[in-house]
Amino acid sequence: MLTSRLPGRDAMQGDHHHHHQQPDVVLIGAGIMSATLGVLLKELNPRLTISIFESLDQVAAESSNAWNNAGTGHAALCELNYTPERADGSIDVSKALAINEDFEVSKQFWSYLVERGVIERPGAFIHLVPHVSFVSGKKDVDFLRKRFAALRGHHLFAGMEYSESRDELEEWMPLIVQRRDDTIPMAATRMSIGTDVDFGALARMLITHLKSQPGVSLHLRQRVTDVSREKDGRWKIEVKDNTSGTKYPVCAKFVFLGAGGGALPLLQKSGIPEGKGFGGFPVSGQWLRCDNPIVVDRHFAKVYGKASLGAPPMSVPHLDTRIIDGKRSLLFGPFAGFTTKYLKSGSVLDFPLSMKPDNLWPMIATGARNVDLTKYLIGQVLQSPWSRILALRKFMPSAKLRDWYLEVAGQRVQVIKKDAKKGGILQFGTEVVAASDGSLAALLGASPGASTAVSIMLEIIERCFSGELKSSGWQEKLREMIPSAGNSLIDDAALSEQVRARTTEILELRDDQSRVPA
Repeated sequence: MLTSRLPGRDAMQGDHHHHHQQPDVVLIGAGIMSATLGVLLKELNPRLTISIFESLDQVAAESSNAWNNAGTGHAALCELNYTPERADGSIDVSKALAINEDFEVSKQFWSYLVERGVIERPGAFIHLVPHVSFVSGKKDVDFLRKRFAALRGHHLFAGMEYSESRDELEEWMPLIVQRRDDTIPMAATRMSIGTDVDFGALARMLITHLKSQPGVSLHLRQRVTDVSREKDGRWKIEVKDNTSGTKYPVCAKFVFLGAGGGALPLLQKSGIPEGKGFGGFPVSGQWLRCDNPIVVDRHFAKVYGKASLGAPPMSVPHLDTRIIDGKRSLLFGPFAGFTTKYLKSGSVLDFPLSMKPDNLWPMIATGARNVDLTKYLIGQVLQSPWSRILALRKFMPSAKLRDWYLEVAGQRVQVIKKDAKKGGILQFGTEVVAASDGSLAALLGASPGASTAVSIMLEIIERCFSGELKSSGWQEKLREMIPSAGNSLIDDAALSEQVRARTTEILELRDDQSRVPA
C-alpha cells in the first residue's frame, strides 16, 4: 500500500498542460467520481498535488451530465430491482439497506461541503422529490405488499406509505392513475424524503473548487491514451492534446481511472493482474422528455415500475420529475439501444478492441447466456416513435405524442467478469478494481453509480491509501466530513435519525424549501 506521499512539483492552474508534470495523483475523467475523489483526498491531505485530465472541452459532459442519467438520487426507496424476491417468496432487503446507507453517506459529505462554503446553494443540485414504487396486477401487488412489510420496520425506511386506494394513488401520481382500468388492482409505496440530484451541476461545483486549490490543475481536451508502470513504481500516462495532436508523458504515484466507459480500455493497458478477465458490454439509452408546463405541473414524483418479463434491470420503466438549471421537466424511460461505443463521444471500435485473450471467454460465455438481453436490445433499437409512446401510455394512459420528444442519454458499460463456474457473468452495478499495492484504481460499471459516489471513493481510499487512513489526522478529518464514519447507519437507529435530520436541514430538503415551480 502507499504509505508515503510527499508532494511533487506544483501542477499549473487552469486548462494548460505541463510536459513534465509529476503530481502525486492523476484523475482521469472530470466527472462526479473523479471530482468526489479529488475533493476527499485534498481535504484529507491539502499538500497533495492533483492533475485532472478530461478528453472533452468541458467537465461532467458524459455520464455525469444531468440529461445523460436518471438523476434519481438512488436510495433504494423506490427501485424494485434492489429488493428481489427469494425462492421461498420472502423479500431480500439487504441491497436496499446498503444502497440507502451509501446515499446517506453522500448526503453527509455534501452537507460538509455546504458548511465549508464549497457548495453555496444546495438547491443548485439537489431537491426534495417523492420516490414512488407503482405496480398493477395481482401478482405484482402481492409482491409490493410483501416488500412494504419487509422494509417498513427498518428505521432507514421509516415513513414509507403504502396504498391500494385509487383515490390516494391519484393524489400521489394523477397522470399515472387517471384513465387506468378500474378492474385491474394496483398499489404503490411512497417515500416523501426522496430526492432529485443534478450530478452534472454537483461535479462542476466540485471541480471549480478543486481548481482553486494550490497544487491542483485541470486539463481539458487532453485524452489519456496509455497507462504503463515505470521501474520506480510510479505510473506513466501518455496524454494526447486533442487540439494540437501532440503527445506528452505525465508521471504520478497514484492514478484513478474514473473515465466512465473509458476506464476499461485504460485498465487493460495498465496490465495490472487484478484487471485481467474484465470486459464491458455497452448499452445506449434514450428518454422521452416533456417540458410542457401543463403536463409537468401535474406530476411531482419519481415513479418506478417493474421491468417487463425478460428485460434487464436497467430497463425498469420510470416517470421522473427532473429539476435541471432551476426548471422542471419529466423524463420517461429508459429505452435501451446497442452501440459499440463505450462513451457517448467514443469510438465504434471501443467494444471490439476491448476483447483480449484474458476476457474473451468470459465475454463469449456471458453473451451465450444473455441471448434474451440481445433480443431485447434489438427490439429497442427497432422501436418507432409511436411504439415508445405506447410504452409510455402503459405507464401514463393520458400521454400525447405532441408533448414528448426523444432525449439521447449517456452510455452505460455493464461489467463482465470472470466466473469459475459460468465462465463469465454480466454484473449490473459498479466494481472497484485496484492494484495490490494501491497505486492504481479503476471504477467500472453503472447504476447506482453517482448516488453512491462518496462510499465508492471511500472504498478506493481504504484500499489505496490504507497507511495514511490509519493516522489520527485522517481519521479525525474523515469523521468531520462524514460523522457516521466507522459506524453502521443500518444498525444504529439513533445515529441514522440524527444524521438524516442534520443533512435534511443543511441541504434544505424540506418541502417548503425544495419545491420548484413547473
